[in-house]
Amino acid sequence: MENIEKVAFLVNNPDSSWEGIRSSLGMLVENKWVATFFIDAEVCLPPGKVDDNFLENLEILDDLEGELYTNVQANVDKWGFFKYITLEDMVAKIKEYQLVVPF
Repeated sequence: MENIEKVAFLVNNPDSSWEGIRSSLGMLVENKWVATFFIDAEVCLPPGKVDDNFLENLEILDDLEGELYTNVQANVDKWGFFKYITLEDMVAKIKEYQLVVPF
């Protein structure tokens, strides 16, 4: 993993929203360039987690300069940290990453 500089996390299952963001944060702490892509998945929090918990993670991700993309407008509208891009644009961006981790 030493030679890996760019990591993309793909969240295409709403139930993986929490794990996808937490994994992204872990890679950012390791000084990797990280993007998380929510593909056809609206954020869904696990039992016991509330919006404020998720928002705090998004704020940290933003502070650490992680990127957050979605093709679901509801994610942009509710959370604000997501950048809306089309699926076609996502595919092009994902190809820039050395390691792609699906959820």
